[in-house]
Amino acid sequence: MAASSTSFTFSSHSTLHSLPHRNILLTKTHYPVPTKSSESTFFGVRLSHSTPLPPLFPCSIRSSIFAKVNKGQAAPDFTLKDQNGKPVSLKKYKGKPVVVYFYPADETPGCTKQACAFRDSYEKFKKAGAEVIGISGDDSASHKAFASKYKLPYTLLSDEGNKVRKDWGVPGDLFGALPGRQTYVLDKNGVVQLIYNNQFQPEKHIDETLKFLKAA
Repeated sequence: MAASSTSFTFSSHSTLHSLPHRNILLTKTHYPVPTKSSESTFFGVRLSHSTPLPPLFPCSIRSSIFAKVNKGQAAPDFTLKDQNGKPVSLKKYKGKPVVVYFYPADETPGCTKQACAFRDSYEKFKKAGAEVIGISGDDSASHKAFASKYKLPYTLLSDEGNKVRKDWGVPGDLFGALPGRQTYVLDKNGVVQLIYNNQFQPEKHIDETLKFLKAA
């Protein structure tokens, strides 16, 4: 059944005289508003009528400005389930470079582009001796379907509740309404050597991390 919609109206019958001898008349304009049954995708996050949006200036904005994990620091360890439901710890990869990228959600346009770009360059990462790990708040079943559909050869971890994202201080966008897209490159000792953030050009993450690994 097709999604229904309602509308709201801005109306004014007053005339503005902002320019000499020029009259601008404001007329009624109707803007469609999605109902609960409709859903859309906005820059890598699924939005619906029931999706709560944070206040314009949330109290948590301070934590989104000051990162908890910085270049030159040892990345905090974590254990999360992969796309097969098996627990994976970051310390497992110690001894080799690791690319850890946080992304908003499976099956969204920007995240799919980014995931496939990592897939297409995966052999280059392997040649550089690096492992690739993707992390989002989706569950293991979602990750498994996502990895299978796009033939992703690397590990996807489920950070339900976004605990690791918060522990690492990954900044959000649009005052926290949009989960951040941030990539970290760790050296073989687990120390952060590169942090790259770019929400709206997801494929740039691959270019920047490969450039760094090749120069290292």
